[in-house]
Amino acid sequence: MTDAPPLLDLAGLDGVSERIYLFVVHRGATSVVDAAERFELEFADAHSRLEAMRDLGLLSRGLSDDADYAPVDPRYALSAVTDRLSDRITRIRERIPALADQFDRSTAPDTETPETRVVSDPDAVANWYVRLQHQATREFLVFDRPPYVTSRLEPLEAVVLDRGVSWRALYTAGSFEPEGSWEEANRLAIQGEQARIVPALPVKLVIADRSTALVSLSLDGVRSDAIVTESQPLIAALHDLFEFYWARGHAIPDSRDRAEELAPAAADPAEIGRPSSGGPSAAGSSAAVTSLEDERMRSATGEEKAILALIASGLKDESIARQLGMSPRSLRRRSHELFVELGATNRFQAGAEAARRGWV
Repeated sequence: MTDAPPLLDLAGLDGVSERIYLFVVHRGATSVVDAAERFELEFADAHSRLEAMRDLGLLSRGLSDDADYAPVDPRYALSAVTDRLSDRITRIRERIPALADQFDRSTAPDTETPETRVVSDPDAVANWYVRLQHQATREFLVFDRPPYVTSRLEPLEAVVLDRGVSWRALYTAGSFEPEGSWEEANRLAIQGEQARIVPALPVKLVIADRSTALVSLSLDGVRSDAIVTESQPLIAALHDLFEFYWARGHAIPDSRDRAEELAPAAADPAEIGRPSSGGPSAAGSSAAVTSLEDERMRSATGEEKAILALIASGLKDESIARQLGMSPRSLRRRSHELFVELGATNRFQAGAEAARRGWV
């Protein structure tokens, strides 16, 4: 069994002085001679130790040269000692940042290293987003998901696309909750944005030219903490993260008017009234084969692709109907028809079969 460490070593008392102090507290008023004999010390050594405890406020002594040393009430004396120690600890803590800064400067390499900084102010985060759009010359990659610190309808993207920058955006279901967001995504697709939808994204992310990245540190809608980094290893990891989700996303279909897909082809006037060369039975057989081939080979319409993509993203029926400009009842009817045609009983099966057919 080891001895317990000295109680008052932080106050500057070694083990012998602490035992003298405890002896005086137990005995009461004690002379230098008593302390020296008790602990087998030279008179000068015992006197020096008692004076040190007096300086700490642990002991008191009368005015005469031969006065005894008496203990001060530990409730006050030791509290005063701990208060002084706490003050010293606080001063040490206050010096840590300045000393750390001096250490970083003294150990920093001579060459410049990529900078990574934390940005917390919402306006500063928004300014960095705009700055990276201006900065991009080749490629702009985006994880688009709420919460937003800038307007969802970003006018600068069209300018960036006009410069020939490749812009790829990944959206989540939450991206299309705001009114008009689906129309905006399709407008940007017409202008050249490549877009896909995934059910969820872990962070908000922007990568410009694989040289600078802006990535969120909080998604609670209260704080806007983010980091801006030019660290190439970190940017490479973030780029891999983007490609991982991109490979699993569903392409946003072009929802421009496709009336030509649905309108019947105009009949050749020369063919009107001319009987089929195969006769009635042959025509019926040919129609049946054609119908079967059409069922196997047909492509999904723009509306069907939009419904399937938004369903796969996890967006609720009411939100999908609102974005596509139809009633929830009409959406449920069209979804049911698609599920029947795809042989699916749930969203997962519908998405898998639609992907197999190349519809999404």
